[in-house]
Amino acid sequence: MTITDMPQTAAPDTPASHPPGRASDAPEKVSGAARDVSRPDKRKTIKPTRDRLMTALSLVAAIGGTLVGVIGFAMSYSTLAKVALSWGFSKELAPWFPVGVDASIIAFLALDLYLIRKSTPWPLLRMAAHAMTGATIWFNASSQGRISTDPVQAASHGVMPILFVIGVEAARRLIIQKARLEAGTVTDRIPLHRWILSPIATPRFYRRMRLHNVTSYPEMIRRQQELIGYEQWLKRKYDGDLGKASEDELLPMKMAAHGYTVAQALAMPEQQERAAEARAEEAERRRLDAETRQELVRKQAEADRLEAEGKLEAVRARVAGETGQARAHARAQVSAAERAAELEEAALETAVIAEARAREAEAERKEAKEREAKAEADLRAAELERQAAEKRKEVAEADRVAAAEAQAIETQKIAEARKATAEANRCAAETEQAAAETQRATAEANRKKAEEERRQAIALADAARARKDAAEAERAAAETRRAAAEIERRAVEIEDAAKLSPRERAVRKVARMALAAGAVFVGLDADGMHRELCRVVSIADVQREFDVSSTDTASKYRQEAVALLAGGYRP
Repeated sequence: MTITDMPQTAAPDTPASHPPGRASDAPEKVSGAARDVSRPDKRKTIKPTRDRLMTALSLVAAIGGTLVGVIGFAMSYSTLAKVALSWGFSKELAPWFPVGVDASIIAFLALDLYLIRKSTPWPLLRMAAHAMTGATIWFNASSQGRISTDPVQAASHGVMPILFVIGVEAARRLIIQKARLEAGTVTDRIPLHRWILSPIATPRFYRRMRLHNVTSYPEMIRRQQELIGYEQWLKRKYDGDLGKASEDELLPMKMAAHGYTVAQALAMPEQQERAAEARAEEAERRRLDAETRQELVRKQAEADRLEAEGKLEAVRARVAGETGQARAHARAQVSAAERAAELEEAALETAVIAEARAREAEAERKEAKEREAKAEADLRAAELERQAAEKRKEVAEADRVAAAEAQAIETQKIAEARKATAEANRCAAETEQAAAETQRATAEANRKKAEEERRQAIALADAARARKDAAEAERAAAETRRAAAEIERRAVEIEDAAKLSPRERAVRKVARMALAAGAVFVGLDADGMHRELCRVVSIADVQREFDVSSTDTASKYRQEAVALLAGGYRP
């Protein structure tokens, strides 16, 4: 070992001791068997051997203590009762005086043992019990007169309470020692020979044990040996001049009075430096955390600002879009009104054309009737011609018969001539009959054609009337649409002037749709008006008109329209 080496103490493998707050704890390893010397392990708590001898001794102690207590209190009771009568107590109260005195001793001692068992002792109870015991001893000793005259008799009366208190103190010591053994806080006592052999240093040794809460006597010896050995090492290092030692080297001597071991005192600078470094690191970490939080707050504020600006821009865009949509809707409505007016004019022109066509159809129908009358006249003429041909045929047949009758008279040439003439007449008659038949068939075809033309003319006239009626209805509808478009245009202008929101515009549009559909709200309550509006304006109409997919939104539009109409709204 050189002069600069760390000194070897009685425990070279002893680690750094515990801090002063736990100075009573034994070190992990003082020497080869230091752990068993310093304090008992909680896992190896010392328990009394329960053999037959110990059981018998405990029974003898319990029975003997109880017997001593009973005898002592019985003697004390008789003696104190007489003393109470001599002191002026009444016969009713005198027997209760010894009960109160002796029962207080038992109650205080029992309560003191109970509180010790619960690890909450109160010294005042023990002091009160001892005071009452002293009073009992004094009362019993002085019951036979003055103590100085017969001290032996006085001692015989006072010895029994003393024996009872001694027994209770023994039980108290046993309970306290058992509780300390279970808790592992048994305090070693300084041997008696140390008090005798070192009467001056031992009180200081005892004072340090109590002040530093060192419960192990060998541990305190070890600490003292370490301190003395370290001091001798410093003296040898600096040739006996401890003034040359540094402040860190002198720490064990300075901190020994505060319960620090040599290892703890020597480790203090390094521990304090580590603690200072830890504090500096903690401060730096807190500073960085604060900067990080500030940066996060700033970033969050910036993000919130950008988000707010984005929301504002979105609201502006939405309002601008809704306003543009409303304006486009209004322009579309105006365009629709203009288109309806153009369609109305076209419908009027169509009605005029249809009326002209109807007049032409009427004229054609009249012409067809005239052709039909002419065909009937031709048919009657053909019939008359046929009848004339038949008469001529009959005349020719008569001529032939006459010729046959006169054939015998006339010559053969005349007969042949007549026969040829008759044959010619017959052929002519047949030709005329065929011509008349053809003329009749032609007249019949002309009549049928005229009938067909008349029916076509009637159909054309009916179609013209239907077109005229449709044109009239279209004109009326166009007139209605133009009026509705005019009303809608005025309503849109009023809504633009009032700067209504798109939802308010939609609600008013639903109300106008109900009025345009012919809904009657006069004399109806809110429920009746709602049913009337639902009758003429369906949810599908509202969805189609405003291009919304939610039926709930369309239903709310109708409800708000009912409230608006109930409030007297009329476009």
